[in-house]
Amino acid sequence: MMVKVGNRELELNGEQLTELRSSNDILHDKQALRERMEEDGYLLIRGFHERDKVLAARTSILEKMALMGKLDRDTQLEEGVMADGSKTIFMGGTNEDLPALLNVLNGEHIMRFFDEFIGEESLTYHYKWLRAVGKGDFTGAHYDIVYMGRGTKNVYTVWSPLGDVSYEMGGLAICLGSHRFEKLKASYGSKDSDRDGIGHYTDDPLVITEKFGGKWATTEFQAGDVLIFGMFLMHCSLENTTNQYRISVDARYQSASEQVDERWSGKKPKGHFK
Repeated sequence: MMVKVGNRELELNGEQLTELRSSNDILHDKQALRERMEEDGYLLIRGFHERDKVLAARTSILEKMALMGKLDRDTQLEEGVMADGSKTIFMGGTNEDLPALLNVLNGEHIMRFFDEFIGEESLTYHYKWLRAVGKGDFTGAHYDIVYMGRGTKNVYTVWSPLGDVSYEMGGLAICLGSHRFEKLKASYGSKDSDRDGIGHYTDDPLVITEKFGGKWATTEFQAGDVLIFGMFLMHCSLENTTNQYRISVDARYQSASEQVDERWSGKKPKGHFK
């Protein structure tokens, strides 16, 4: 099976692309999860969120998108079919108008997980990176540290698909071992998107593996699954080749005792400088 990763078609389970491995087998052993994070650079946890809560959040987002005229009115709301002429929509912010979404991302279940995983009280950034990715679009390969490196480096991204995501709809892919690419971390990973006017490292996933090594990995996702990783894990998305929006959200979590990047927290986070 060929999968569109960034701007490349790669063969799934071929030389350059494999499957992500689940960490559900060690979910109740926080020390084992920490060791897995150190080893793999990520945790894939199936069914981490309550599926019903995720789907309720998805419905509220689709209702908002319908009011914006972004959905095909001749199809079911839940399908998230793009209206003619519609494109990818970025809805980043505090999303206070989407309480069902915040119920998932700020709820006791996930905060307790990070309290235990970090080993002390955790917090989540008020800003949430909510996206509805349209047909033909994907996210280029990057380290998150470039966008949120002004506080502690010990920040975790939680990527949550808000709905079931097939290979064709364009879920996340990660470069295995890239959290140990010291030359890349010292060069690109030392940049600041606002200060240096820099963004994604590349749209071509093979630029990274041919230069630094590693291999790409992805999977299909179900509503409720999460992918958790640190600031120095190279990742991108598959291209959405369908006419349905791929809706997902990134949220960030860290120790409450460590410095927070001021761009992404507070009642009105300023985000990137204009």
